[in-house]
Amino acid sequence: MAEIDHLVIGARTLEEGAAFVEAHLGARPVPGGTHEGIGTHNMLLGLGPDCYLEVIAPDPGQPQPPHPRPFDLDDPGTRMMLEAEPRLIAWVARTPVLDAVAARLGAGQAGEVRPWKRGDLSWRMAMPPQRQDMSNLIPALIQWDDGKGAAPRLADSGLRLRALEAEHPDVDAVRGALAQRGLEEAVRLRRSPHARLVARLSRADGSEAILTTG
Repeated sequence: MAEIDHLVIGARTLEEGAAFVEAHLGARPVPGGTHEGIGTHNMLLGLGPDCYLEVIAPDPGQPQPPHPRPFDLDDPGTRMMLEAEPRLIAWVARTPVLDAVAARLGAGQAGEVRPWKRGDLSWRMAMPPQRQDMSNLIPALIQWDDGKGAAPRLADSGLRLRALEAEHPDVDAVRGALAQRGLEEAVRLRRSPHARLVARLSRADGSEAILTTG
């Protein structure tokens, strides 16, 4: 069984990403830290005890990493898109049985399981290859070493993720890929000519905010 862990906002710089989140959601993310050896750093915004939002950007203080940066940050198309403005680029689902799921799916679908660390937090993550992520509608999978992760450590912003929606021409393929990961109930699916991820959040005053990948 898996569930939504966090949303990912990609940005050219952390400051641009933080400003984007504050403008759209009315709350500013707090500094997270550096992903040593990965080539990125982040800021975080709590969305309650079990979910959060991550702003991630290339870290100019690190050398070029040995592997491509996560969430396609090194992809020319993504870089061009983020030159215009930060935006929602992906989501991550947590599971207590990452190795079993990754073994069942195979590296060609699940991606390679790699260790990550930031401060005293550590985890392992598997990101599906580009050809298998269906325009980032299929999430990276994460397993936190402490079983809790980042969300409980963050101050509550008052924002809540109310719904995550996926639009794609082949809804059945998306549904099948999510079901393989135990996520068939996590996302509302709609058929559409273009792939798009939509996150619907509510503010403390009850108003709605929407983040999309396009």
